[in-house]
Amino acid sequence: MTDSLHDRTLAYYDGNAEAFWQGTRDHDVSQNIDALLGQIQGEGPFDILDFGCGPGRDLKAFTDLGHRAIGLDGSARFVEMARAHSGCEVWHQSFLSLDLPGRFFDGIFANASLFHVPGGELPRILGQLRAALKPEGILFASNPHGDDREGISGGRFGAYHSPERWAELVGAAGFTEILRYFRPAGLPRERQPWLATLFRNSDAAGRRDR
Repeated sequence: MTDSLHDRTLAYYDGNAEAFWQGTRDHDVSQNIDALLGQIQGEGPFDILDFGCGPGRDLKAFTDLGHRAIGLDGSARFVEMARAHSGCEVWHQSFLSLDLPGRFFDGIFANASLFHVPGGELPRILGQLRAALKPEGILFASNPHGDDREGISGGRFGAYHSPERWAELVGAAGFTEILRYFRPAGLPRERQPWLATLFRNSDAAGRRDR
């Protein structure tokens, strides 16, 4: 059942890749990019995994900032588009069947991607992402939050975790939350559907909210 839901989501993106690109190519996610880069320790350039890179908008942004970015997406069409747009290496991998190098990345940028992972699979996937991060590496995730329901909506699978449940799930995978905020910025909370969170691959990190 899990595989069929995932396949249905990938089929949606493959079939709507061009429309998705036209609808999202000008979205400003610089707040999210800056948040990730601002939490990585040391001097750049950094090795960044764009997890669920889509057509490559943010891959190019990381590269233009001087970092070494690698993309990953399960949609074959997105992988093709991301390679062409960004010039970066892009891995064609399903979120449910990852093959990642160990302790390689300074940061993982999961912008609007991890909510496509079913709740039952999420602990395993988060563990694989943590294993791919260097010690003290940073996981950024932005997801639409909700009341802990999941299912197919608009042709795609989504899991809409509450902020509390999301923090619990990621924390159980060995991460420590260091920052959270809601988007779009400057709007009342009821008009901020996106929860952005940053977690460190370390038990020693402190947590702060804004």
